[in-house]
Amino acid sequence: MRTTTRLGVATAALAATAIALTGCAAGSSSGTTTSTASAKAATGPAVDLSSVCPAKVVVQTDWNPEGEHGHLYEMLGPDPTINASDKSVTGDLYANGKSTGVKLEIRAGGPAIGYSKVSSQMYQDKSITLGYVSTDEAVQFSGKLPTTAVFAENDQSPFVIMYDPSTYKDVDSIKDLGKALEKNGGVVRYFNGASYMSYLESAGILPKSVLDGSYDGTPAKFVAAGGKDAQQGFATAEPYIYQNQVAAWGKKVDYKLVSSTGWNPYPETMSVRSGDLSKLSPCLKELVPVMQQADVDYLQSPGATNDLITKLVQQYNNGWTYDSKVGAFAASQMVKLGIAKDTDGYIGSMDDQRMQDFLKKAEPIFSGAGDVKSGLEPSELYTNEFLDKSIGLGK
Repeated sequence: MRTTTRLGVATAALAATAIALTGCAAGSSSGTTTSTASAKAATGPAVDLSSVCPAKVVVQTDWNPEGEHGHLYEMLGPDPTINASDKSVTGDLYANGKSTGVKLEIRAGGPAIGYSKVSSQMYQDKSITLGYVSTDEAVQFSGKLPTTAVFAENDQSPFVIMYDPSTYKDVDSIKDLGKALEKNGGVVRYFNGASYMSYLESAGILPKSVLDGSYDGTPAKFVAAGGKDAQQGFATAEPYIYQNQVAAWGKKVDYKLVSSTGWNPYPETMSVRSGDLSKLSPCLKELVPVMQQADVDYLQSPGATNDLITKLVQQYNNGWTYDSKVGAFAASQMVKLGIAKDTDGYIGSMDDQRMQDFLKKAEPIFSGAGDVKSGLEPSELYTNEFLDKSIGLGK
């Protein structure tokens, strides 16, 4: 998802150029150890993964460290080692305040992997155990790069179309916003080539006349438009950033979730190469509940993990900016908006009918623009078999 729709949060005003200029600036910082807050007090039994999982579980993310990835960084034990050159962090994989007997390596995506798709990265580098693959990406590359989701840490995507509420006061939906923009001569600015925008246009939700694929990840054009234009963003970041950290704007923005339009892929699901599912099943049976609990723990108390995320961003030093205040906002929004929530009474499950509905929408969008498997079935995209039905937010 991030590689096609989010090349930078709005506050990173220099991100597009800074990545090119400073991509290797942190190369000499390889292998440093960071002192983190002590591991959370044990709240459950020890979990031993050493006999069923790889000695090092490697996870490939799709972007720089951020609050939406908090469940991963929550699993790192004390004093993980940061490799600023490789944009990765490695430490003991913890569960219930204790080591599981294996290591966890979390790799940044986006600029760290040349903006390539995570599914592609997973097939190029077989040392990767799991990767962030959103349902749209899984469908698009299901032919040659098939992946299977095993845990959906977020039920809804935080992806939004944002706008100035003082300019567009009576907007109840993205379709309403499209009509108002067309009447006012405004546009929706987005990263060119985004699949969700192809859907919004083809479904008649946004008229072609308001589409502008010139978004570059910075706030400059939105600010310069003075409220006339709308822009893509994330409910977990931009509303806080634009009000508190973009001095040239400094006020509220409103937004509508793209998922409300019917384009509703599961975002950044923890996925494996489909061919490795059987081999990894003994590991996943024990590991997935650990990931579920880490997700719950992060959302209930994100502070220490957000501090680690901030430290990683600073040491990776690739033009991306993020801090613990944005991380706190992200965690709060994920719960408040139901982005992360219990489904079927527990966290992380995926729904077959929703997969089927999305597949019907996505296949024509990706026709000729990917490698969709002929006759693809929803059951090939995910499994709930490893989830522990007793672990949830209780909401």
